[in-house]
Amino acid sequence: MKPHRTPLASARILDGAHELSVHDLKRRDDSFTLHYTIAPPLLDAADHTPVLLALEAMDDVGNEYFDWGGAYGAADDGTHTDGSISAQPALAAKAGEIRMRITFLRNGEEHPCHLVLRTSAVKP
Repeated sequence: MKPHRTPLASARILDGAHELSVHDLKRRDDSFTLHYTIAPPLLDAADHTPVLLALEAMDDVGNEYFDWGGAYGAADDGTHTDGSISAQPALAAKAGEIRMRITFLRNGEEHPCHLVLRTSAVKP
């Protein structure tokens, strides 16, 4: 993921120390996946307490979606973190937007982030 791409949504996270940018929303038959970057990069989990993510979402027609896992790691150039997080079930065909709460858990503290993404622009 290239951090200079115009994101679908972005927000300051972890007490404003980082910026989360969602670059892609991919639909699957049973789920959907957000692809994102975080800049500056998160600290290396091998040397520091890892940051965990959890996703909850609701679309504009009332369907709820729940975390199905994800992964992240440092970009090759070290300038940001690349990641993805998935949720189930699949996005409803009639949903025009999805409201998400992504919670970052760091050192036992929750840091929620709220985003709204248009889903009508994403082809099924």
